[in-house]
Amino acid sequence: MSSIDALVQNPIEETHDEEAVFDDQDQLKGNNNSFRKLGRNDSLDLESAKILGHQHRGSQALEWSVILQLAFQSIGVIYGDIGTSPLYVYASTFTSGIKHSDDILGVLSMIFYTITLIPLIKYVFIVLRANDNGEGGTFALYSLICRYARVGLIPSQQAEDSDVSNFQLELPSKRLKRASRLKSKLENSKLAKNFLLIITMLGTSMVIGDGVLTPCISVLSAMGGIKEVKSSMTQDKIVWISIAILVCLFMVQRFGTDKVGYTFAPIICIWFTFIGGIGVYNFVKFDPTVVKAINPNYIIDYFKRNKKEAWVSLGGVVLAITGTEALFADVGHFTVRSVQISMCTVTYPALILAYTGQASFLRKHEHLVYDTFYKSIPGPLYWPMFVVAVAASIIASQAMISGTFSIIQQSLALGCFPRVKVVHTSTKYEGQVYIPEVNYLLMLACVGVTAGFKTTQKIGNAYGIAVVFVMTLTSSLLVLIMIMIWKTNLIFVIAYVLIIGSVELLYLSSVLYKFDQGGYLPLAFAAILMTVMYVWNNVYRRKYYYELDHKVSSEMFKEITTNTNFSRIPGLAMFYSELVQGIPPIFKHYLANVSALHSVLVFVSIKSLPISKVPVEERFLFRRVKPRELNVFRCAVRYGYTDVHNERDSFERTLLERLKEFIKEDNWLSQMEARNGAKTETDTEMEDVFDNKQVEDDQNMKQDGESEQEAEVVSKEIEFVEQAWQAGVVHLVGENEVVAGKGAGIGKKILIDYAYNFIKKNLRQTDKVFEIPHKRLVKVGMTYEL
Repeated sequence: MSSIDALVQNPIEETHDEEAVFDDQDQLKGNNNSFRKLGRNDSLDLESAKILGHQHRGSQALEWSVILQLAFQSIGVIYGDIGTSPLYVYASTFTSGIKHSDDILGVLSMIFYTITLIPLIKYVFIVLRANDNGEGGTFALYSLICRYARVGLIPSQQAEDSDVSNFQLELPSKRLKRASRLKSKLENSKLAKNFLLIITMLGTSMVIGDGVLTPCISVLSAMGGIKEVKSSMTQDKIVWISIAILVCLFMVQRFGTDKVGYTFAPIICIWFTFIGGIGVYNFVKFDPTVVKAINPNYIIDYFKRNKKEAWVSLGGVVLAITGTEALFADVGHFTVRSVQISMCTVTYPALILAYTGQASFLRKHEHLVYDTFYKSIPGPLYWPMFVVAVAASIIASQAMISGTFSIIQQSLALGCFPRVKVVHTSTKYEGQVYIPEVNYLLMLACVGVTAGFKTTQKIGNAYGIAVVFVMTLTSSLLVLIMIMIWKTNLIFVIAYVLIIGSVELLYLSSVLYKFDQGGYLPLAFAAILMTVMYVWNNVYRRKYYYELDHKVSSEMFKEITTNTNFSRIPGLAMFYSELVQGIPPIFKHYLANVSALHSVLVFVSIKSLPISKVPVEERFLFRRVKPRELNVFRCAVRYGYTDVHNERDSFERTLLERLKEFIKEDNWLSQMEARNGAKTETDTEMEDVFDNKQVEDDQNMKQDGESEQEAEVVSKEIEFVEQAWQAGVVHLVGENEVVAGKGAGIGKKILIDYAYNFIKKNLRQTDKVFEIPHKRLVKVGMTYEL
């Protein structure tokens, strides 16, 4: 068997001669641009064979002016959270006061190495490389793994999915046996597949929980500074002022990340300038010798002196890196390069200077540790700094809010989140989205937490768990990517686990110690969100497999169409269904009640691929349903998880144009098959393609034009479709009610009859998500017993 034959049988499996395979493919494609068209398969039918891969379309390079603009915007959107951490880190770490002067150096040393190891080295230089065509977040990591190894639980996968240019991974050429072994184990283990999905859901839930806690602790910390100059200001008043600020923040989200970023970026730049400048001032004025903290030996001495208390205090130190996950989750709003530039040139230096300056101040004023930030501000700068601190704390919430929108959009597209409306807020920059329902729920949750906890110390205990949990889960998925996809040298993988992994596990053990002091809150959020996601994903897969088991077979369709009891009416009907492989059972139900078919019928399956974007020219995949006289087609409309779905009239027009192109291509291919002896089997088609002489003849034949008779047939069919379009387009949407089947257990009944149906009734319907015009909408109902 040749290496190409092996690749045809399984386009995802590795081959030992993969480089030679791609060289052969490139040569073939150079000889004949129609290579992929001739090698057509019908994966819209379950029994189809698999096809060859594709050429990878490299990511388009942006101009430096655009990268710098995005870097400036990212300062306002991404770094507000981590940038405002100096407000409360030392106070949260030394909860019992400073017992030894060198403890300050030990904590400063931990802060320095933690910020350097995790936000800078791990996220900026390692994790950002694992972006999925520019998108970040937990689901981006999961989608990368799903594309490389068959571990995804999405039931609508097709062989043609790998034909999309963004689908292929940029793999290094060296192949290592351990990658193949790990890949094989994951693919053959149902437990591993479910475990990957669950930890992905858990990571997503934790990021959303982080998005709830960030606004609360940031705004409360900043507003607490007003008590320094106005003793009559009580904690209750501060809480209510904070709630009012939070409500206003969520109200402006609908204007989009683009406008919010340009508005907030200058303020955060001023904030970083202030904290960096004040840090330098305090460093020079009070104790420049704190620079000794670069020696990690002070960390060891700190633990020797304080033992268990030092371990517990790690829960405060870890707050110095809160919001780090936003670096990755929000990268889709910007670019990798822009985030790297803004972190290395602005954020990292300013934070190191701020913490160093506060440590210098504390060496001379140990008793002021609970108000370190405001007490260390020089007198004339107090009020300007207070105003900027309040503004920066408000902006800090933006990082996790934007990140929450991004990861929910990803999970929604991959069938792991209930239907919600996604609004793309920028025509200039892709990936900037706003989700009204989620924004409203986040606002309610933030108001509830702020009113309930009231103090930053209690919220800080909860905050730490959410932050470290997400980082640990990201590291777990990243190690899989390092081994399977990047083929990273095993020494570097072990070094990553031993250094960064062990640090994160140490922090995780510390924050879990405060579980009963507020740490339960993010876990409660995660449990609720994971329940919703699991219920939706589980029933979504059950529905799909039900339709697959009860689909209308080719024989049944021919039997239905030979029935003379139904009539044809003018117009083009689009029948929406989630089923990709075949005709859905609801079609038979429709004909049983409405004995009429439109002159042109297209079964539309809108599906999401585990990639961020699908090029428009590759979005529509058509196949004809025979007999051809019926003018019935199947169409899979493929989106990435960041693509715009609600395109209204442009969707209809684009589908029509692609249908016309398919008709031309399909007729041409049929003529080629007839001239070659009606060789319709895929293997035979491939053999014909590999005959370079035949390829050249076929190409010349197409360029010379078809015969008058063939051209007339194509022209008439296209004209017929155009007339159907002009007669009117009707959208037929299947609204399926699902119930647990007879004899189902109590768990299954609760899952389907109560949990899933409750979620479904309180969310948007299909026509609202895709903005189908009501005047041209027909809903077809059917009950599925799962």
